[in-house]
Amino acid sequence: MGRRREAGRKLTRIPAREPGSLGTEAAGLSADAIRRTVEATWRIEAAKIIAALSRYVGDFGLAEDLAQEAVAEALQTWPRSGVPANPAAWLTTVAKRRAIDAWRRRERFDERVAMLANELEIGQNGEADDLPWDPDTIDDDVLRLIFIACHPVLGREAQLALTLRVVGGLTTEQVARAFLVPVSTMQQRIVRAKKTLAAAEVPFELPPANERAHRLRGVLGVLYLMFSEGHVATSGSDWMRPELAMDALRLARVTAGLLPREPEVHGLVALMAFTAARFPARLGPSGEPILLADQDRARWDRSLIRLGDRALRTALTLREARGAYTIQAQIAACHAEAAGIGDTDWTRIAALYDDLGRAAPSPVTELNRAIAIAEVDGPQAGFALVDALASSGALARFHLIPSVRAELLSRLGRAEEARAEFERAADLAANERERDVLRAKARRAREA
Repeated sequence: MGRRREAGRKLTRIPAREPGSLGTEAAGLSADAIRRTVEATWRIEAAKIIAALSRYVGDFGLAEDLAQEAVAEALQTWPRSGVPANPAAWLTTVAKRRAIDAWRRRERFDERVAMLANELEIGQNGEADDLPWDPDTIDDDVLRLIFIACHPVLGREAQLALTLRVVGGLTTEQVARAFLVPVSTMQQRIVRAKKTLAAAEVPFELPPANERAHRLRGVLGVLYLMFSEGHVATSGSDWMRPELAMDALRLARVTAGLLPREPEVHGLVALMAFTAARFPARLGPSGEPILLADQDRARWDRSLIRLGDRALRTALTLREARGAYTIQAQIAACHAEAAGIGDTDWTRIAALYDDLGRAAPSPVTELNRAIAIAEVDGPQAGFALVDALASSGALARFHLIPSVRAELLSRLGRAEEARAEFERAADLAANERERDVLRAKARRAREA
C-alpha cells in the first residue's frame, strides 16, 4: 500500500528538490503559480501539518490557526524567496515558530518551548531540511486527530464536520454540500465544535483501548466521507482527489488494526478497497471522467480487489447482522466481480440496496436503489421511483436527481426532456469536470 499511496499522490504532489534549492524557476514564479503551489501543499499535507502541530501545542484550534498563519506567510514570502525544497516542512516550521513567539509574548517560556526549539533543525535558509514525517510509513498523528475530533463531548454532526474541515482539508462550502446544509449553518457548527473541544481540554492522544469502540461510529463516518470526497470531489476543477481517498483507506486499515473485532471497520476497508480499485480507469488522458459503463476493467487494480475480498470476508465472519458499510461493500463487490457492465448482477444489487435502506435509510440510498431497479425492471420502473423521491423535496439543491432523471428519460426516448434535465443537473453541479460531462450529455440529447 505504501507504493500505491505514493502513486496516487504523484498526481498533485509538488516535485521534491535538493535541500536548500529553489527549483529551476526559483523566485521567478508568478504570484498565481505560488498560490497554486501553496494550495496544492495545503490540500495534500494539511492533515499531517495540523496533526503534528496539535501534538506539540496541545490545542486543536490553536494548531489550525498556526497552520493558517504559516500559509499566509508563505503567500507573502515565497514570491520573493522561491518555493522551499520541502514546502510542508517549511509550513510546519513557521507554524512552530509562531507558537514559540506567542508563548514568549505571554511569558510562558516553559518546557514546551524548549521541546519545540530543540526539534527545529533550522538550515541556512531558515527552513527545516526534512519533512517532520516519513510519507511512506504509517504514523498515527492523523488518526489521533480524528479520534480527538470524534470526542464524545461533540455531537455526531459536529464530529464529522470538524474532522472533514481540518483532517480532510475540505472547505466549509464542501463540507456543507456533503451534509446538505447551508454554508452559514456549517460555519457555526465548526466554530462551536472547536470551542467545545478547547473548553473540555481534550488531550492530544488516542483514547484508551476500552474507549475506542465508543468513538468508532464517528471515526468511521469521517473516514467514509473523506474517501467519498476523494472519489468524487464535491467542487473544484478535479473530478477526483485520489490522494485523499487513499489516505482514508490507509487510516481505515490502521483503525482496523486498533479494533480488529469490529466488523464495520473491515466492512469500510472492503468498500474503500473495491472502489479505489477502479481509480486507474476513472480518468481519461486529459483528466476527464470515465464512467463505470465505459471503464476498461483490465485496468482495475486487482491487488485492491483482493484486499476488498479479504476485508469483506472478515466483516461477514465477525457478525451476522451486517452494518451499512458492509452492505455497501457487498454492492461494490458485485461490480468488482463483473467482467463488464452487462455482466453485473443488478438483481442482487437491488436487493442489497433494499437491505441498505433498512440499515441506513437516506435519499441517496433510495436514488441508487432506483438506478438498480431500472436495470432490473426497465427505465420506467426506475423513473417512477426517482420521481417519487424528487416530489419529496429530498436533494432538491443538488444535481443528483436531475442527472438520474435525464439518463432514464434518454433510455425512454424522451430526448428533449432528457436534455433539459441534463442542463439543470449541470447548473446544480459544483464540480467542474462533472458539469462538463453533464453538458456534453445535454448536447448529445439535443442532437438525438
